Amino acid sequence: MTPPIAPPGWSRWLVPPAALSVHLSIGQAYAWSVFKPPLESALGLSGTQSALPFQLGIVMLGLSAALGGTLVERRGPRWAMTVALCCFCSGFLVSALGAATSQYWLIVLGYGFLGGIGLGIGYISPVSTLIKWFPDRPGMATGIAIMGFGGGALIASPWSARMLESFGGDHTGIAWAFLVHGLVYAVFMSLGVLLVRVPRPAEAADAETGDRAPGQGPASLSGVQVSARSALRTPQFWCLWVVLCMNVTAGIGILEKAAPMITDFFADTGAPVSAAAAAGFVALLSAANMAGRIGWSSLSDTIGRKNVYRLYLGAGALMYLLIAATRDASKPLFVLCALVILSFYGGGFATAPAYLKDLFGTYQVGAIHGRLLTAWSAAGVLGPLIVNRVADHQEAAGHSGPGLYGLSLAIMIGLLLVGFAANELIRPVHARHHVAVAGTAGGAR
Repeated sequence: MTPPIAPPGWSRWLVPPAALSVHLSIGQAYAWSVFKPPLESALGLSGTQSALPFQLGIVMLGLSAALGGTLVERRGPRWAMTVALCCFCSGFLVSALGAATSQYWLIVLGYGFLGGIGLGIGYISPVSTLIKWFPDRPGMATGIAIMGFGGGALIASPWSARMLESFGGDHTGIAWAFLVHGLVYAVFMSLGVLLVRVPRPAEAADAETGDRAPGQGPASLSGVQVSARSALRTPQFWCLWVVLCMNVTAGIGILEKAAPMITDFFADTGAPVSAAAAAGFVALLSAANMAGRIGWSSLSDTIGRKNVYRLYLGAGALMYLLIAATRDASKPLFVLCALVILSFYGGGFATAPAYLKDLFGTYQVGAIHGRLLTAWSAAGVLGPLIVNRVADHQEAAGHSGPGLYGLSLAIMIGLLLVGFAANELIRPVHARHHVAVAGTAGGAR
């Protein structure tokens, strides 16, 4: 499958919808917490056990993105989107079989392993292409597409909850819900496969008209260029790895356990949170995640990547501190702080490709981005493990309400401060790591 090259006159604004069709689909992963209570009830699982498909999915996301990043650069976005479609949707079908037969290991294998590969390849599939189409506004371009991943749960959370209500919360109802997810997402992701195009060689994006025309706009390969292999040898890559890992850990811990967490937090108050309201909270978090991806990443084009990450990490720590200090005293304040944290979480993802472009250029930015997403794999294990393991331990010790999460919140504050320090250490890449690439202008060596 050869990369589909855009014909003359092709508008670059047709590429973000193609990316969105994939990212909105695979963003369903953020609605996993809706399935946790029925799975725990139907199959007798603990909170830690029911998080396993999600955790494995995030691990496989990072690993498949890292191992497949160079292949995606070589084969192009259409090939990558096709692979993502096959893996992600077949993962749902295997999970449906597992739920129908009460074999939890099949759900872990399907949703976590197969689906996780689809997540990773699908996530990076449009990133390099978008940066090459929009060299003048990389933060905005990647934010538009990657916001779909954050906003996927905005659709999937109420949709999944409604299906579970219709089909039932037992293992058979869960199986039907998984089956419908797999079939519908296959159709929707196909739109991106058919629509995506790559820029024609030796052309540049026209920043004023938004179309492609020879000799117009900034060159897509200009300035510093660093190969994926060389990038791994730089301290900048590993500092950014730590930054992303800490920011993701802080957000994903809440997101994976969002519905049970808000229910537990206010269980002992006069206004406990219903299951429907908890699902609504998940949808709100998804909206904040999505808005942060386009809003904060677009802002980074103006104030710079380093400054916007200072905001994510510093203000994020303050939000966690507010939740820990106020406990269950104010439900609106809890929701507001969680929304801000999730907007920073989403913004961190969307800004990362542009940060990589600033540091390493566009030469192999997709492959470098894939390797950076191993930080997401680590955080996908670390965040849910911290929140679920601490909550399970505190519950066994007789604690309830906010007492289940106090220690987790303190740990998240510490991790965000570590990320803040790592961001301060990032400097321009030394010239010895630069490579000469045909078509580069200035700065490449």
